[in-house]
Amino acid sequence: MRFLRSSLAFLALLPRAFAAFGVTTSGSNLIVDSGAGLLTTINTANGDITSLTFNGKQLQDSSKFTQLSSGLGSASVTSSVANNVAKITITTSTITHYYIVQSGVNTLYIGTFASAEPTVGELRFIARLSKANVPNGVTINGEQVSEVNGGTAIEGTDVFLVNGQTRSKFYSSVPFIRDQVHGVTGSGVGVYIIVPSVSYESSSGGPFFRDINNQGTAQQELYWYMNSNHEQTETYRTGFFGPYAMAVTTGAAPSANLNTTFMDSLGLQGYVAASGRGTVTGTYSGTLAGTAVTIGFKNSAAQYWIAGSGGTFSRTLMKPGTYTVTLYQGELEAGTASVSVTAGRTSTVNIASSLSVPNAIWRIGTVDGTPAGFLNADKIETIHPSDTRMSNWGPITFTVGSSAATSFPMAQFKAVNNPTTIKWTATSAQIGARTLRIRTTEAFAGGRPQIIVNSFTSAAPAAPPAVDSRGVTRGTWRGLNQVYDFAIPAGTLTASSNTIQINTISGSAGDAFLSPNFVYDSVELF
Repeated sequence: MRFLRSSLAFLALLPRAFAAFGVTTSGSNLIVDSGAGLLTTINTANGDITSLTFNGKQLQDSSKFTQLSSGLGSASVTSSVANNVAKITITTSTITHYYIVQSGVNTLYIGTFASAEPTVGELRFIARLSKANVPNGVTINGEQVSEVNGGTAIEGTDVFLVNGQTRSKFYSSVPFIRDQVHGVTGSGVGVYIIVPSVSYESSSGGPFFRDINNQGTAQQELYWYMNSNHEQTETYRTGFFGPYAMAVTTGAAPSANLNTTFMDSLGLQGYVAASGRGTVTGTYSGTLAGTAVTIGFKNSAAQYWIAGSGGTFSRTLMKPGTYTVTLYQGELEAGTASVSVTAGRTSTVNIASSLSVPNAIWRIGTVDGTPAGFLNADKIETIHPSDTRMSNWGPITFTVGSSAATSFPMAQFKAVNNPTTIKWTATSAQIGARTLRIRTTEAFAGGRPQIIVNSFTSAAPAAPPAVDSRGVTRGTWRGLNQVYDFAIPAGTLTASSNTIQINTISGSAGDAFLSPNFVYDSVELF
């Protein structure tokens, strides 16, 4: 009898790796067992994941659950098991959401079909996990930039001061083109979201759009945002989002190469298998040497992108349709073309830059759609502009020929560092009628530049297109690129010292870093 009790005690300590794969029903729950240690419990009334255990360790928070958007409220939940694959289908009038588990694999493969955007404007998957068991959030440059627990809100309800440093869930974001795997970890466990490039096809915003990946509060929140209005620059798409996945490991990050071919035969609503897709190859030309090149594709139903190299590119796995092709120099739209994609075939398109980049007398910055190289641009993605780790914003005086680009402000705020002054000593061959061109990457509250050159004041340009969101204080410079050309009349410049003053103007008001502002791409005189 003692031997039997000892044996039972020993068996109770064994990991669940020997459990049977499949789906069982327990009251109002479906329990999905991977057969390899991952046990997922799904509420049949609404589709919430209420328990997520890995080798006996509870990863799910007990007070807030893992769900789509902020919860579906109510839903129809069904399951099926065939060929060592378990499929859970969660449906509402506008959503069909899938959790799929392969026997022996500790990964939830996920797909979301949406025929309409949620009324809150955010289509997202959010895993609310146990802070005790996965305490380590997304880390960027060695810091958990989105750990806000215990902090004091300093902007809205999403930017916090924590131990003297600014933190925000927005600072966990990474441009889509680079965001394939992100996750959170604890002792002997890691939970990761995997998003293959093709999974962004029904999202919006393009390759350089970014959105929240993580927030550490009383829970550890792990996200994949499919659509939101966080600096939204184009209309939402609907359709099938994914396949994406939530992988549970013993700590190490999984590969970004997510093999989903087994899903081709599962009958997922809106899902298009590889056999129903086509390829585009082509060439590009005319971009600035040394600047990264990206080729983007978009129509009302889908978006894709691929890095260019050596003047050529090849993009696979595109749904059939006609696409606008965009050539990006850095993050700046440099040229467009059109191409039609047919399933099972390869189409060809050649695209050239049509950017106007004159031979400038002088240029500050690089014409690439980013403020890279400017003052505080190296910090702005993960730190609020008010953070004490930022360099002093100014106002700045920049002297052409002697000042470094790193002293020129990446953003100009009406109530903080207005104006920016440029000093320049001209030769007699450089005066006369000239043009000052200012390129910007985004604007807030109608912020845009107006210039004063010596005694000449330019006309005030029209307000830029509005984007209904904060931008640079949320860690992004990616908005709508604008070009402002200011004609400087003959007789204004002198063959000696000249002063150019750039002012932020707007019909709107605001305090400090929420005052009207814009982000610089480049400034050039020609």
